[in-house]
Parts: sequence; C-alpha cells; structure tokens
Amino acid sequence: MLSRICSFGLRGVEGYPVMVELDLANGLPGFTTVGLPDVAVRESRDRVCAAVRNSGYRFPQRRITVNLAPARSRKQGSHFDLPIALAVLSASGQLPAGEWMRRYCFAGELALDGGLRPVRGVLAMAADAKSQGLSGIIVPRDNACEAAAAGLTAYGAVTLREVADFLAGAPQAVLKEFVVSPSGEKRKDCAEDGSLHVDYSDVRGQSLAKRALEVAAAGGHHVLLVGPPGSGKSMLARRLPTILPDLTPEEAMEVTRIHSVSQDWRKAGLISRRPFRAPHHGASHVALIGGGQLVRPGEVSLAHGGVLFLDELAEFNRLALESLRQPLEDGTVVVARARETVEYPAKFALVAACNLCPCGWKGHPVRPCACTPLAMARYIARLSGPLLDRIDIQVEVSPVPFKQWAARGPAEREETSGRMLERVKRARQIQRERFASSGFLVNAHIPSRDLRRYCALGAAAIELLGEAARKLGLSARSLDRVLRVARTIADLDGRAGVAIGHLGEAMQYRSLERLRP
Repeated sequence: MLSRICSFGLRGVEGYPVMVELDLANGLPGFTTVGLPDVAVRESRDRVCAAVRNSGYRFPQRRITVNLAPARSRKQGSHFDLPIALAVLSASGQLPAGEWMRRYCFAGELALDGGLRPVRGVLAMAADAKSQGLSGIIVPRDNACEAAAAGLTAYGAVTLREVADFLAGAPQAVLKEFVVSPSGEKRKDCAEDGSLHVDYSDVRGQSLAKRALEVAAAGGHHVLLVGPPGSGKSMLARRLPTILPDLTPEEAMEVTRIHSVSQDWRKAGLISRRPFRAPHHGASHVALIGGGQLVRPGEVSLAHGGVLFLDELAEFNRLALESLRQPLEDGTVVVARARETVEYPAKFALVAACNLCPCGWKGHPVRPCACTPLAMARYIARLSGPLLDRIDIQVEVSPVPFKQWAARGPAEREETSGRMLERVKRARQIQRERFASSGFLVNAHIPSRDLRRYCALGAAAIELLGEAARKLGLSARSLDRVLRVARTIADLDGRAGVAIGHLGEAMQYRSLERLRP
C-alpha cells in the first residue's frame, strides 16, 4: 500500500513543498527513511511508532519505506512526524484516504503519548501552502495562530488521535479553526501582549543625544553613542523602541517568519512591535551573523525591521565587528555552507555604545583618564574605518551635570517618548508617500543612484558639504549617509527640500571623525 501526504521543508525563511510518500511492503519489519533526512527526521521512526500505538492504533509489522520528495533537498526538523504518522495510518487502512490528502498539509512533532508539540517555521510553511493553492494547514495548537497569520485557514490540534478522527469525519471530531481576517485585525486568541514601561522623560538632559536618536528612528539610521561611563548611553539606547512606530503588515509578516524559523515561535499571530536585540559583547560572529551546523539566523536577522543594540562596541571581537559590514550596507546576510547557501534579511537600525578609551574616563569633566595616548589610539582603532563609515550618526554623550540631575521637576520639562513618537510617525508617513513606488520605506535605504533626486542641494549647501569633506576626510559613502540624514531632518521639519540648516545638523552627527587619531 502507498500513501502520499503533503508537508513542507524550510530553506532560509522560505518554505518549499515536500511530499511524504510511504510504502508498506511484505518482508522483515523495518522502517527506512530516504530523501536526504537529517538526524531529527531519521529519529522520527521511534516517535511515530510509539505515538501511533499510544493513540490506540496498530503499528503495521511490515517493511516501511518513507521517501521525502524531492530527494535532492536536505530535510531538517521534527515537523515531519505528523505527516509520516498519518501516512502510516492511511497506508495500513486505519485512516480512510480521501480529499483531505489533496486539500491539507501537515506539520508537527509527536510526543511518545501521541501529543503534538510546536515546531519552528510554521508561518513560512503556511505562506507557501497558500501559494500552492491548498485549503488549509493542520499543525499543533500552539502553532495555529502563527500559521493563520499567513492568511490560510489553520487547524490547531492537541493529539494525533484528534487529527485522525477529524480527517476520518468521526462524529464530534472538531479541530479548533484559527483565521486572521483580511483586514489584518487579530482574533482574541492571536492578541499580542506586553507593553513598554520606560520613557525618554526618564533621562535628564542629553538633548543632543535624544535629538540624534529621534532622527535615527525617523529615518532608520545607524547610531553610535560614545562617552564615559554613567553618561546615559545605554539608558538612551534602550528607550529607542518607545519612539518607533509599529511594523507595517508586510514588515510584520517578514519579521515573524524570521523569528519562526529561529525557533522563537509565538502563540500570538504576527509580531507587531519592532524587535530590539541586545547581544552580549562576548557574542561570536556566528551568533551575530547566523550560521552553525544547522543554519539559523543570527542577531542581525532577528533584529530585522527593528533595532540591534551593541553595548560596549569596542569589546566585541574584531571578526564579529567586521562581519557587520555586509548587513549594514546591503541589508541581507548570505550564509554559505558546503551543502547549501541561505540568505536572510537583515535591515535593522544599529545602535552602538562605547567608551573612548580602555579605562573609560576620557571625556569626563572631572575624573582624569589614566590611559596612554597609544592605548587610546589602539582602543579607538578597534572600530575600523569601513565600519564607522557605515554608521550614519555618531554622537558624543557627556555626563549630566549634578544640578540638572538633581532638578526633579515635573516630567513635562523633559522630552517624552510620546511627543517624539508623534514626530517620528509624521516623518515616516512623509517617507512612505515619497517612496510609495520605490520598493523601500525609509531614507536610510535610499540607493546612492537616487540620492541626488531625493536630496537635491543648493549651491551654499554643496559648498558646506565640500568643506566638511575636506576637513574631516569623509569618504563618498560617508557623504551619502550625511545626505540621507539631512533628508530625514528635513522630513522631521516638514520641509520638502533639504536646506543648509538640515545639512549642518547632519554634519554635526559625525563627531567621531574628529576623535580618531
């Protein structure tokens, strides 16, 4: 007897169809899986055997061959357990064949007692299933809301028996159906919880740094904050998510796909808030960029659409820092392995913070720096020129004076995240309308070839830019980034053109150019 069940494999953040073919033949009992399965897939035979028996079914004592087609692609993951078990039941006559074999696809890991456990990458599978014209997907209950976010009818099951009874049309056999409405409104089942409990009004002073971060939020720019310990760099950076607008539906789909394949699955539907990732400075380049024996997205991809915060930037190892060059420039990461090459999205806003010397006290108004000039030069040199070239905004953060810190007046005296967010939203709306047919959303992603069209300068502004380039030794890439920042400042100001004042403000955000030896 032969049975065919539809499932899906994963390649990067995309799904591709996999046909689970199972044949029962006479001969010595055995269970063979072919089609380039990995260890998790080969181990499925033991889970499937136990789950079938403990669900009240008979496991056939015959020679079983499972083929995962197409055989040219390596199959990874435990989500093939459910379709293999259903194929066993169908081929052995315990589950009637029917239209369901052509209408639905299946994914889920089996527990030994027949229960279903959540798996990664369900959103990518559901999206591809929809494009293949399938009617629905049957997955573990904890994955169902995620699958429904793809716009496909998703059925959430708790046990293998529950799925088999539903497919057989048994009386009172009903699977919970999850549907996300076309308007994008989430069901209560799919609601995303959580709130932010910090605000920029918590930060005393630091008006220049707050303004720089507002510009970065409005235009999607990269930021580097430098200064002595206790000046508020980390506090400022960790409040950036409070002034970022929610993800658009298209961005939410892409971000959720990435987190889904990274095993960061969620019971909620689409992720609506922009990610904020803050890896430790001991993280390896593989942790940042992605890879490993089983290729997974790294921190730069998990921060896609949001913020990647690298505190103590100069303490990261050199290989990890230099590996950031490609994603900062291209917005993608290509992980090449002998067996496969995978591309992950990585369009994020980098926010980095560091000191100016090994002891950290350079730039402090009272405490003296104990480092030699050579030690300071070596420390700053850890941040290579090509890396700094890719950071649009570089701001020196000084300690807050005691009088300003002690002035515990009303919160209204400080800039609040709410007011900053409103300005950011207005600027983003201007950019969305400007780039409606361009394929990008924010000023930071303007291609160099289009800069002159979107950031036209007058004669005085061109002269100012040329003078700054000569004095600071700015590269062509740095000049392009200055123009993008100036365009964002003009949007915050509600101006159609880039004025000399906007360009001047953008130039002052290159402070680290003056600090390099």
